[in-house]
Amino acid sequence: MKQPPGYEDPTHPGHVCYLQRSLYDLKQAPRAWFKRLHDFLISAGFSSSKTDVSLFYTTSGASKVYLLVYVDDIIVMGHDARAVDTLLTRLATTFKIRDLGKPSFFLGIETVDTKGGIVLSQRRYMTDLLGRAGMSDCKPLTTPAAVTKPVTASDEPFDNLTQYRRIVGALQYLTIRRPDLSFSVNRLCQFMHAPTMDHWALAKRVLRYIKGTLAYGLRISASPTTTIHAYSDSDWAGCPKDRKSTSGYAVFLGDNLISWQSRKQRTVARSSTEAEYKVLADVAAEVTWVVSLLRELGLHDSQPSSIWCDNLGATYLCTNPVFHARTKHVEIDYHFVRDKVATGEFIVNYVSTKDQLVDVFTKPLPGPRFTALRFKLNVIGDNSGIVSYTLLYLCSVETE
Repeated sequence: MKQPPGYEDPTHPGHVCYLQRSLYDLKQAPRAWFKRLHDFLISAGFSSSKTDVSLFYTTSGASKVYLLVYVDDIIVMGHDARAVDTLLTRLATTFKIRDLGKPSFFLGIETVDTKGGIVLSQRRYMTDLLGRAGMSDCKPLTTPAAVTKPVTASDEPFDNLTQYRRIVGALQYLTIRRPDLSFSVNRLCQFMHAPTMDHWALAKRVLRYIKGTLAYGLRISASPTTTIHAYSDSDWAGCPKDRKSTSGYAVFLGDNLISWQSRKQRTVARSSTEAEYKVLADVAAEVTWVVSLLRELGLHDSQPSSIWCDNLGATYLCTNPVFHARTKHVEIDYHFVRDKVATGEFIVNYVSTKDQLVDVFTKPLPGPRFTALRFKLNVIGDNSGIVSYTLLYLCSVETE
């Protein structure tokens, strides 16, 4: 450390400057900014969520205000417009802010009004991604993955590793609002270290599918119930290289899809029942987190959550200890789902394979089946309409 050029103090050459506030680009700057905002919100009567550290909320009678922070971008939502205006006024006295009104574009996500709800779209992001990949004028496809040809890692290596990693990395951000892309992008991410020409062809197929679905996004609508239900599914030894299974789940709050995942399991399953049982443990952990968040916000209806699985053996394992002899090799941490079922927090039910929504997360599907499941996951076109069921404000907060 030394005094900056032009500001040296000849009488105290060994002294250094004392910072009154953290500067941008310093390692501690994000933490210092969040602590300052956190302390201000706590002094303003907000409570910090223990489930999600970026969420703050306050309740005054029937009025509730929620504040979600992403660095210096903030979404404020409340039942009462006056309570929201009061909060923005208090923020303006301490920070330099810009009130952007009702959110229309936030972190690359567009909010499009439709009849009966809103659609969260990433049309601009997808258009920019196609431009960066040089595929703005490509021919669209109806599915992101082919059913016939499996992925192999024995073909000719792809020579431009940077391009592959840049495109696939950008595709990962799309999966936060496009669950129909989860399986294909997850499969592409498994070959980041050494992609082949086949993998690059699969990436271009995903881009061609995006080209045909630029207007699609995740629909959020007013739901008559807040009951949580989830679907879980897994293939068995689907990867030809290491014989590991691919699992997926989808969690719904009422009619709205709020959480999903598609990923390869960490260990090899010795049976399809074991593979399905492992993904039941994963979705049970996710539902537990969602329930904890809703209880903290006072939005949980105290009804047990339902998990739907299309494997009878896995559903029996959750309740019947007679099957213990068949599961001695299964890791202990997967058995915690039994405790959840025993205490009545979860109800594990059987659903037929034809009604299983999560097939789209575990394997490539033909066009008609893929399109039907995509619609059931609330991925629809962003046709314009009118909605007015909640008051939303978006503001950008900057440090003073």
